[in-house]
Amino acid sequence: MTKPIAAAPKGAYPRPHAQGLFDPAREIDACGVGFIAQMKGTKSHGIVEDALRILENLEHRGAVGADPLCGDGAGILIQIPHAFFAAECKTLGFALPQPGHYAAGFIFMPKDDRLRAHCERVWARILKEEGLTLIGWRSVPVDRSSLSELIISTEPLHRQVFIARPAGMGECEFERRLYLTRKIVSNAIHMAYKGRDIGHYSVSLSSRTIVYKGMFLSYQVKAYYTDLSDTRLTSAMALVHQRFSTNTFPSWKLAHPYRMVAHNGEINTLRGNTNWMAARQASVSSPLFGDQISKLWPISYEGQSDTACFDNALEFLTMGGYSLAHASMMLIPEAWAGNPTMDAKRRAFYEYHASLMEPWDGPAAMAFTDGRQIGATLDRNGLRPARYLITKDDVVIMSSESGVLPVAEENIVKKWRLQPGKMLLIDLDKGRIVSDDELKAELAASHPYETWLKNTQIRVSDLPLPKAANQNAVMRASLLDLQQAFGYTQESLKFLIAPMAATSNEAVGSMGNDTPISA
Repeated sequence: MTKPIAAAPKGAYPRPHAQGLFDPAREIDACGVGFIAQMKGTKSHGIVEDALRILENLEHRGAVGADPLCGDGAGILIQIPHAFFAAECKTLGFALPQPGHYAAGFIFMPKDDRLRAHCERVWARILKEEGLTLIGWRSVPVDRSSLSELIISTEPLHRQVFIARPAGMGECEFERRLYLTRKIVSNAIHMAYKGRDIGHYSVSLSSRTIVYKGMFLSYQVKAYYTDLSDTRLTSAMALVHQRFSTNTFPSWKLAHPYRMVAHNGEINTLRGNTNWMAARQASVSSPLFGDQISKLWPISYEGQSDTACFDNALEFLTMGGYSLAHASMMLIPEAWAGNPTMDAKRRAFYEYHASLMEPWDGPAAMAFTDGRQIGATLDRNGLRPARYLITKDDVVIMSSESGVLPVAEENIVKKWRLQPGKMLLIDLDKGRIVSDDELKAELAASHPYETWLKNTQIRVSDLPLPKAANQNAVMRASLLDLQQAFGYTQESLKFLIAPMAATSNEAVGSMGNDTPISA
C-alpha cells in the first residue's frame, strides 16, 4: 500500500490533525514481527544476521510512502553486546565494567548542539541525584546513503550512554533504578521546554538489552546502523519489527521494537486502558519504589501508539515485581469467563486479575522480552498470525508467517502456530521452552486465588433486598418520572421491552438507509 507524500517541516514528519472525515484516533494497523533465539543462551553474530534477514523478509508487511525510500519504521532489539561495546568505548578513552555491571542506553537527541548539550547535562545531574555513575557517551555511527531526503530531514542525533551499577546493588534493583531515572529525565526535559518536543527520546536503557530502530524500510536498518554489521556484535536472541503505521503516523520514536515489546495488530480498547492506567495513579503503591513511585507518572501520555502504551504498562508491571509472563497474562488474558474446560485454579487466576487490570484487547500478536526470556502471546480470538519452528540446534524462530528464514526440513524438530490466548516462552537462563500449560499452571498455583476471590468478592445476588420502607418511598414517584429518569423512551418500551416480556427473547429488527453518500 502506498501513502501520499507531503512536504515536511524541517525535523518533523507531517502528522495531520482531525479534519473532515479523517480522525487519527480511528486509524488501526497490522505490521510484521519476528524473533530468533538460541535456547541455550549461546551468543553469536549469526543470530543478529539471521534476525536482520527475517526483518528484510517481512518488508511486504510495512507501508511505503510515495517516496520509495520512505518507510514507516523498523528496528531490532538484542542483548547487550559486551565485547563490541568494551572495544568501542576503549577507543573513546573509558573502560566498561564486567557484563551486567553497567547499563547501555540508546538516546535520540536533538541535532541542535545547544539543546543536545542541555539534555546531556540533565542526564548527568539526575544520574548523580539517583546514586548512579555516568561512565561516558558514544556517538552511534550511521550511513545515510539508503535514506530519502524526507527521512534525513527528520533524523535525530544518535547517542549511547553507559552507566555503572553501584557496588552491592542487585541486577533487578539496578533495572528499577534505571527505569526510574529514565522517567525522571524525560519528565525534566519535557517540563523544561513546556511540553515542546525538542527531539529527545530514550529508545532503551537497560543492563540486558539495547534497541536500534528508526523510520526505515526493513533493509535500511542494517544499512543505516553500521554497528549491526560488526562481527563483534553478538546476542543469543533478537526481536525485529517492520511497521505499518496506521495507528499513529510514522516517526523515529514510534518505530518498534520498544523497550520490551514488538507487536502485530492493534489494541482497540486503548482509550479505556490508558484512562484506567491514569486513574490508578492515585492509589497505586509498591514497596519497590516507595515514595518515589509518583516520579513515574504518567505511565502513558497522549500521542503514543497503542504498542507504546502497552509497552509502558508491561514495563511498569515487571519493574513493580511481576514476572514477564505474569504481567503479559494480566494484560492479554485468555478467554476464561464461561470456559468449562479451563482448570479452576487458572480461571481463578484470571478472574482475580480482572479486578486489577482490564484486558488490552484486540487482534494482536505480541512479542516480548526482558533480555533473559523472550516469548510471544496471541489475543484471545487468535486474529493475528504467529508461526514458529524449533531446530535441532536449539534455535527457535517465530514470525508473523512461515518461511522468513530458509531452514532445511531435516533440521526442524517442530513446526506449529500460536493458538488463541496461548503463550510461547523461551527461558534463556534455563535453556528451554516453558510450555503454555506448565507456565500458567505454575502461576495459577503460586497464590490461593480461589480463596482470595471467595473472601473479597461481593455478588449482586448476595446483597440483601431493600427494606419495604425504601421501596414505598421509590414507588411514590410516578412510573413516568422513573422511566424518564432512567432514559426509557416510547420506542424502547414498544419495540424492546414489550417483545422481551412477551417472548423472553431480545427483539430483532433491521433498518435500511438509502440516503446517497455525500461524495
